[in-house]
Amino acid sequence: MDEKTNVMRLLDQKKIKYNHYSYIDTPATNGVEVAQLLGQDEKKVFKTLVTVGKSKANYVFVIPVSEELNLKEAAKAVGEKSIEMLKSKDLLPLTGYIHGGCSPIGMKKRFTTVVDSTALNYENIIFSAGKIGYQVEMNPKELKKFVPVSFASLT
Repeated sequence: MDEKTNVMRLLDQKKIKYNHYSYIDTPATNGVEVAQLLGQDEKKVFKTLVTVGKSKANYVFVIPVSEELNLKEAAKAVGEKSIEMLKSKDLLPLTGYIHGGCSPIGMKKRFTTVVDSTALNYENIIFSAGKIGYQVEMNPKELKKFVPVSFASLT
């Protein structure tokens, strides 16, 4: 491993066990390709999506890479009338992460975070380590040590 991301350093600080993967010098451009490249079931590889609610509050949703976020279910999960995806240009200033390298751990602020309930089917899930080309694998319940997290059906 040539470098540690902030996410990995945060996990180390809390002494949380994780595995890490790197796919820097590969042609993978989306989560499904990353899952295939890592030889992992795409249902246990998750992507991090940032949204904005009707109330203007921001929410983070973590769902399997092969799925689409159901905006109605997501809004219901956080008690909003409606939510929409955050515009790409707003992601970096809000979270400190760029599109394709967004992690639920280590954002600039703590946002209500909802993980798709299918994550609970796995001992560990894989998601971005906060930088394109890096992924971490850890127990989804351990996310509670970093962000206010709940689980709901989101896809």
